[in-house]
Amino acid sequence: MTIDTKISKQDSDTLAEALLGLESIEEVKAFLDDLCTPSELRAFAERFKVARLLDEGQLSYREISERTGASTTTVTRVARFLREMPHQGYRRVLDKMKK
Repeated sequence: MTIDTKISKQDSDTLAEALLGLESIEEVKAFLDDLCTPSELRAFAERFKVARLLDEGQLSYREISERTGASTTTVTRVARFLREMPHQGYRRVLDKMKK
């Protein structure tokens, strides 16, 4: 996780450990419902849908924007994270989901 200046690496690691400890979709959804606002959850789901559509490689950025409701700026940002960013979080999850 990227560390904000107000959030320590230990806090970030503790959150990641909490997520790893969840054992079912229901547990993850309950934790996310408590942790995030509805708009944050929508934004997470939107970005992940954008990442999945980009990974499929069949639609233009504009088509993905229209299909998801995400701005073209968001689509471009997610695409950049899929291609260039060193942590490759989207890529790791997308590849695991294909197995």
